[in-house]
Amino acid sequence: MTRSQATATGFVAVLLWALLALFTVGSAPVPPLLLNAICFAIGGGLGLIWCVATGALPALRRVPGRVYLFGTLGLFGYHALYFSALRLAPAAEAGLIAYLWPLLIVLFSGLLPGERLRAGHLLGALVGFAGAAVIILGGGDGFSPHYAPGYALAMLCALTWSSYSVLSRRVGDAPTATVAIFCLGAALLSLPLHLIFEETILPRDALGWAAVLGLGLGPVGLAFFVWDIGVKRGDIQLLGTSSYAAPLLSTLVLVLAGVAAPSMTLLWAAVLITGGAFLAARASLQTVRSG
Repeated sequence: MTRSQATATGFVAVLLWALLALFTVGSAPVPPLLLNAICFAIGGGLGLIWCVATGALPALRRVPGRVYLFGTLGLFGYHALYFSALRLAPAAEAGLIAYLWPLLIVLFSGLLPGERLRAGHLLGALVGFAGAAVIILGGGDGFSPHYAPGYALAMLCALTWSSYSVLSRRVGDAPTATVAIFCLGAALLSLPLHLIFEETILPRDALGWAAVLGLGLGPVGLAFFVWDIGVKRGDIQLLGTSSYAAPLLSTLVLVLAGVAAPSMTLLWAAVLITGGAFLAARASLQTVRSG
């Protein structure tokens, strides 16, 4: 697989994450940690079946335990911090802070061996972040010190996912099949926490169960496998910046589904996010040519 193919594969995760909000709305009233446990169990279970079918299972036995610990804590930690942040602070403001992870990926990736951070990457990341801010704050109530604990958790959330994504390159020799174990591990961590802190509430109807299944198959399943390929073998700087498309695409999906109304906010966000992605792509192309 070439670098460009791996980057395109990684971007599939961004497209899948665009469905996260819609499926999450459809899965109500399932509490967050229970939803986490069910979805990761689905994604991990199917990943394990794929490992058996493709003969990748023996390779998993040779992977060091620290790699499994790293991946499990990365997936679990991001979602645990995200859900907690949104409980302690308004969703718009906490979501904006949590969505610093694409910008942090672009910045942190410059520290990796063989990577070069250009001014175009920084400018593209900032322009893209402005587009994400337009969407997330398009009706927010503003920041308040009262919600500082939630904001702090959201910042930890951004640091967790960006660090996980960048450090995944450092364990690049680990096969992508290990993500199946990461998912199962995250499910096992989520379940006891659910039993301690939440009331068990299952989906009310077939549509709710379909939304839960959709989450497990896509945004909380396949997305992590293709993202793993992208960050390990692709252009991680371009991937990080293009991830700003996720809030835009997610909002567009909600509009098409009738859950949200179209507005000028979407237009401005589209201009900023597209412009940011173009700047980052041009910077990556210049890096390849100069290399």
